[in-house]
Parts: sequence; C-alpha cells; structure tokens
Amino acid sequence: MTVGGPALNQLDNSRGAACGDFDNDGDLDVLINNQDGPPTLLRNDGGNRNHWLMLRCLGRRSNRLAIGTRLIARAGSSQQIREIKAGSSYGSQNDLRVHFGLGAADTIDTLEIRWPSGKVDRHEKVMTDQLLTIEEPAKERGPNTASSP
Repeated sequence: MTVGGPALNQLDNSRGAACGDFDNDGDLDVLINNQDGPPTLLRNDGGNRNHWLMLRCLGRRSNRLAIGTRLIARAGSSQQIREIKAGSSYGSQNDLRVHFGLGAADTIDTLEIRWPSGKVDRHEKVMTDQLLTIEEPAKERGPNTASSP
C-alpha cells in the first residue's frame, strides 16, 4: 500500500529538489530534478486549512531579485523571519517568493522588510491568504512612513 502516492516509491537518480508554491494555493510543493528523466512534482493538495502569506519582493536600489532581503512577520505573540536566498540546492533553486505559514492568524500585525540597500519598510495589518508583490522604494521617504502593500 502506498500512503504518499506512487511518486514516493519510484526509483530515480535524482539531483536536486526545489520547494515552492507551484499552484499558488498557499501550501508548498516540491519539484525533484531527476537525472536522465522528467522532473517529479509532489503537489501538496491535502487542503490548506491554515492562513498563509506569500511575498514576491523586487529590488530597485538593491538587486532586482531582492537576494539578501530579510522579512520579519509578527502576528500576535509569534514572529517569523525569512531571507531571500539564491543557491538553495544542487541542480535546483527554491522559489524566490517568501512563504509564511500563519496557522489561525488571519492578519499579520507588522511586516518588516529589510532590503540589502539598508532601507527598511514596515507594513501594518497585512491580510493573509494572498500573494503580494512588494517593490523596494526608489527614493528615501521621511521618517515613520511606509506604504501599504
């Protein structure tokens, strides 16, 4: 009996794995890079009963892919930190979008984005269960100001 599906019992000579939300439904999927064969996509289709937020960051003063950007999400008493990184696996690259799994929290109280340029953006009361694109401001703003995503 195969509990996880036939893909997990398949014998392959694999060279890498990449995580990302292939179908943009808020849960992470895995793509396995197989040598001399097609890749294997393991889709997480079990139903996402928790809240999530996915962010695509675009640098303007920093590099365009925002490599090196640190994001801090605070919801209630919890805090999560993510960094946008390149070179995540041999022969593969994880999704450059940042995923936060938030459980029962339906709002992020504070989202802080620390760009490689040194610029820090803060966004308040960010709704969950969505994919947002946030672009680094090209110019400095005055103190204590930030735009909503």
